[in-house]
Amino acid sequence: MPNEHHSPAQVGLSYYGLALLDYLRGSHPDLARDTGFIRARAQAAAEAYSRVIRGGGSRIEAAQEADAALYRGLHFSLYDTLAEVIRREFAEEIPEADAREAALILLPQAREVARGYELSDDFASTPQYERLYTELTGTVQILLGDGVQ
Repeated sequence: MPNEHHSPAQVGLSYYGLALLDYLRGSHPDLARDTGFIRARAQAAAEAYSRVIRGGGSRIEAAQEADAALYRGLHFSLYDTLAEVIRREFAEEIPEADAREAALILLPQAREVARGYELSDDFASTPQYERLYTELTGTVQILLGDGVQ
């Protein structure tokens, strides 16, 4: 966690690294401190962009390829889903302003629930999503009943 409180300039991230860091902070906060992951993804995005340009592709095509490399496997967010469960199903117990913080606290338990699922980029559009949502709701209910907040 040494880079957790450093500014992006101090970390020395590229454009792609900064874009990914911003996204991770909002949807995958547990990955936002993984500078190795961020740097590797940023490098892959920059290489994808360059490859398309060298191959005669347009800047738009290059940007699309770079984004695909940068965000691959990150489109579905268990954290966002858990925050949504808390906002929708537990509004009386947890104020909406605290939903994301509560989701971060409960994320380790949510990961245990999600182990039985293949959380692909398009997971939210699969039939398994509703099952996971229901299981997360039950897990939060149990944890709130046990006094974990």
